[in-house]
Amino acid sequence: MGGRDPHEQHRVATPLELLFDLTFVVAYGMVADELAHYLAEDHVKTALLGFALGGFSITWAWINFSWFASAFDVDDWVYRLTTMLQMIGVVIVALGLPAVFESIDEGAHVDNAVMVGGYVVMRVAMLFQWTRAARHDPEHRTACLTYARWIAVAQLGWIALAIAHTSIAVTFVFVALLTLVEFAGPYLAETRKGGTPWHAHHIAERYGLLIIIALGEGIIGTIASLSAVVGPEGPGWSVSAAVVALAGVGLTFGLWWAYFVIPFGDFLHARRERSFGWGYGNVPIIASVVAIGGGLHVAAYYLEDHSKLDAAATILTVAVPVAVVVLGIYGLYTYLVGALDRFHWLLIAGSVALLGLSYALASADVALHWCLLVVALVPWVTVVGYELRGHEHNARMLQSLQ
Repeated sequence: MGGRDPHEQHRVATPLELLFDLTFVVAYGMVADELAHYLAEDHVKTALLGFALGGFSITWAWINFSWFASAFDVDDWVYRLTTMLQMIGVVIVALGLPAVFESIDEGAHVDNAVMVGGYVVMRVAMLFQWTRAARHDPEHRTACLTYARWIAVAQLGWIALAIAHTSIAVTFVFVALLTLVEFAGPYLAETRKGGTPWHAHHIAERYGLLIIIALGEGIIGTIASLSAVVGPEGPGWSVSAAVVALAGVGLTFGLWWAYFVIPFGDFLHARRERSFGWGYGNVPIIASVVAIGGGLHVAAYYLEDHSKLDAAATILTVAVPVAVVVLGIYGLYTYLVGALDRFHWLLIAGSVALLGLSYALASADVALHWCLLVVALVPWVTVVGYELRGHEHNARMLQSLQ
């Protein structure tokens, strides 16, 4: 298991990586469903805390595997079976999500035993992978062992937290501390211990594929909203149904376009020293894309009269994560190139104006499907702006980094 060439030509995601990603389709689907259910019941604190804990755990496990695979994937039988073990861990994490949300809602303590159990399964597999790489690749041994040591320390902390049955407040204090421990390993390994030979274009592709998986929740949410309109208890096909379909698919498609309009692989190749911030800076973006799907589920509950939220609160369940995604994309761009163009400020201002308009319309009792359509226009501000002049801007930025 030697380190791969970080400049390998035509490096792309492997079939095994794509199979591994399928487990995250299920995990993100479950956490989005739980988020939607508790938001519709107006249990906002439960929804946000449960989603924060579940969404972070799921995404973090994916990130560590993907960066390791970019640097050391040898695709032999040992590597494949270890990856299968990690997939089992993801499934266990997904099965533990309902208990986490329910326990937070009850307010006594956080029942994260099953979720932590699945997480430990994944991380034990990663410990084996990192120590195997350290044994086979002397050049990167120090970095690999740094990853392994900090993963082991973090797992002891997560296990202790699961056993302790602490209060919600204490749990999240320790979650914050253990998150810092989780960050410490990759940071020290990549910045102080020689780093690993990850591939810039490959890792950018892997993040793009995870974004697409997360966007799938938007399509599922759109179908749920549309079913509320055209289902047996709904009014049937009408203008409102067409608007819901256009809004949901248009929002999902626009977010996909806005993310992929930026050549992150090229920027990351030119600024490898900024990989740490870029990699973890994607976490709130990915989580918010999943939350958008949950928000569209909440819209379905509202249209079915099964929600305790009013129209204005319902539109916020979609608009807020859309705002995080759009601002996050510009934040990643700025971080990589080291500058924020005035052109970007105009696009951000247009996006924020549309988000404000959607909330104002919902507060004025305008039909929800029209408010959703206004939210769906938000990523298209970026798309139109980049198709008009953004590609030339990207070319100039890339040239300035070379």
